Amino acid sequence: MKQIIVGNWKMNGLSADADALVDGLVAELATLTPRADVVVCPPFTQLARLAPKLKQAGIGLGAQDCHKDRSGAHTGDISALMLVDLGVEYVILGHSERRAEHHELDETVREKTVAAMQAGLTPIVCVGENDDQRSAGDSQATVGWQLEGSLPQGFKGIVAYEPIWAIGTGQAASQQDIADMAAFIRAELVRQFGDAGKTIQILYGGSVNARNVTDILPVEHVDGALVGNASLKADAFVPLVRAARAS
Repeated sequence: MKQIIVGNWKMNGLSADADALVDGLVAELATLTPRADVVVCPPFTQLARLAPKLKQAGIGLGAQDCHKDRSGAHTGDISALMLVDLGVEYVILGHSERRAEHHELDETVREKTVAAMQAGLTPIVCVGENDDQRSAGDSQATVGWQLEGSLPQGFKGIVAYEPIWAIGTGQAASQQDIADMAAFIRAELVRQFGDAGKTIQILYGGSVNARNVTDILPVEHVDGALVGNASLKADAFVPLVRAARAS
């Protein structure tokens, strides 16, 4: 299976910066044939601006969130249909920063996931445990509950495992930790969705960079990476795409 590398820019990227980053990314990726699938998730303000460039280069466009409703009195929110209207194909949902800073519950994530699927988007649903949960030996229990609560029946999307204790630290989970959790997530997906759970892509996220990506991507059941800081510079992001399986 071809792997997928997703860049989450988070709250970064003014227009000049965004143009320069995408231009550099497009130029570098043009030399990779074949290559893994690539998705870029800039902030809302850059989606319309970058959509034509990314489409021409065969790079997927993703957003970082959406609302559960199609429209309505939700000041400051963006619906899944609005994203589709801009040419967006993917949307990150339930990222730990959204769960923590905006108090999103599994139920909230599930409702957004349903809205995304109904609009024709591919949801990238994030799960992961914090340091306290890990120290208590509750990593799998925590992720299991998140999968159960965040993924609706008939789920068609991607799951991203992001151990919260590794995000932004520069220190990824160990290869064995990733292997154990990826196998657990695969088993849970099969339990929830039967045979369909065997083909749902599982990404790893949490301080992925050029130094550790070659240890992470070959792990069984890991189908790609969700990348934060390393996606903000073309020369840091492209090596991750080079390391990914292209067929």
